[in-house]
Amino acid sequence: MKDKIAKADDDVQKIISRKRRKGDEDRKVGSDIFDKRTLETLYKLANQNYLDILNGEISTGKEANVLKGIKGDEYYAVKIYRIATSDFKKMNFYVDGDPRFKIRLNNKHQLITAWVNKEYKNLERLYKAKVNVPKPITSLNNVLILEFIGDEEGNPAKTVKYQKPKDVDRFLDDLLKETYKFINDAKLVHGDLSVYNVMNFNEKPVIIDVSQSVTSDNPIANELLKRDIGNLYNDFRKLGSQMSKEEIETAIGVEDGKILSLKK
Repeated sequence: MKDKIAKADDDVQKIISRKRRKGDEDRKVGSDIFDKRTLETLYKLANQNYLDILNGEISTGKEANVLKGIKGDEYYAVKIYRIATSDFKKMNFYVDGDPRFKIRLNNKHQLITAWVNKEYKNLERLYKAKVNVPKPITSLNNVLILEFIGDEEGNPAKTVKYQKPKDVDRFLDDLLKETYKFINDAKLVHGDLSVYNVMNFNEKPVIIDVSQSVTSDNPIANELLKRDIGNLYNDFRKLGSQMSKEEIETAIGVEDGKILSLKK
C-alpha cells in the first residue's frame, strides 16, 4: 500500500507541476487538498485517461476546490471535496430525505462519496432536462470532473457576484427560464441559488454547485425554494433589477413559495 501511495503521489505531483501554458495566470494549486485518498483518486482518473494535467485553481469554496484540468487540447473543471474540512452535518441534512439515498451515512468517506455522486446525478438530470449547467464527465470518491465553462484560452467564466451582467433584467429573465426547467423538467430545487452559484458566461447564466439540490418531493424542498427565491430577489435587486418576488415566482411556476405543478 505504501508503494501504491508513493507512486500515486509522485505521478500526481508530476501532473500538477508540469509547465503551465503560456499566459496562464491561475492561482497556484494548494498542496493542502492532496491527502492520500485524493492522490490515489487523481492517479486513477489520470490512468483512465480523464486527465493529463492539473493547471491551477479556478475557485476555492468552504468544502471544495475547483482546479483546471487538461486532457489533450480540452479543458475541464476538477472539483475536489476536502474530507478534512467538509461540513458533514450539512451534508447529512441534504442527503437524508433524498429518495435516491435511502440510508443515512455516518462514515465520512462514504458520505463524501455519496455527496459527490449526488452532485453528479443532479447534473446528469439537469443536463438531460436541457438546463444550462456544466456537463458532468465522471466522478470518483471525492473528485468530480465537469465541463469547463470559459473561453478557448482557458480563462474561466466568473460568477455574477464578480461579473455583473450588462443587462441585468435580461440576464435575470434568462436565469428564471433556466430555473423553471430546473424545477419543472428536472424536478429539482437548487437550495443555494444566488449570484455566487450562477456564472456569467458571455452574458448567459450557467447554474453551478448543485450538490445540495434536492428532488421536488423532498420534505425540505419548499423551504429551500423559498430561500432561492429570496436570494434571487435580493441579489438582483442590488444589481438594479426592478422585478418583484411575485414576478419571480410566476416566472418559475411557483405561488406563495410552493411549486404549482410538476410534469409527471
